[in-house]
Amino acid sequence: MYTCAMCSEHYCKKGELEKLPVNCPCNEKEEQEKIKKLYSEAENYKLAHNSALVEAEGYCKKTRLEEIMDFANKCNFKKLGVAFCVGLSNEAKALCSILKHNGFEVNSVVCKNGSIPKEFLNIKDSEKVRPGTYEAMCNPIGQAIFLNNAKTDLNIILGLCVGHDSLFIKYSDAPITVFAVKDRVLAHNPIGALYLSDGYYKNKLYK
Repeated sequence: MYTCAMCSEHYCKKGELEKLPVNCPCNEKEEQEKIKKLYSEAENYKLAHNSALVEAEGYCKKTRLEEIMDFANKCNFKKLGVAFCVGLSNEAKALCSILKHNGFEVNSVVCKNGSIPKEFLNIKDSEKVRPGTYEAMCNPIGQAIFLNNAKTDLNIILGLCVGHDSLFIKYSDAPITVFAVKDRVLAHNPIGALYLSDGYYKNKLYK
């Protein structure tokens, strides 16, 4: 069992490998050598090398949006895809406008593409967000397929729901980065639940 989240020292970060706990992944030398070989593959090397450069150059200076554009430029990704939630249509419009202004070709596909009724997934009317109304299911596989058809170099997730993002990631041909994730309660700042886990949200999260 791996328990890196419970480690208070993180000797891996410091390079103090003689102090590693028994179940540290650093101890798995053979597996780590296999992993390192994967970074020598051209596409993996390009992504890893350029992400390290972006991290250092923008550290505490650039927003995630700026870093995404820097990363795309360093990788020579000119055709970007945006898979977005219909509830973030205004944000998607602003994002695509900024990307286009900075020289990228942008394809964007909304989650409700295809207008497939939720009944297709055997969702009952009582199980809808708004019973008694027409509700189109989210179609993340469609988002991925249409962006694949557009032959995007890099796809950006903007506010897809939990699970829908999983399907989009599964079917996307291009590498993916996340600009924002869905959290309707915390203004799309899901890590806020962790900051509140010892206070207001303690009873909700530690039932």
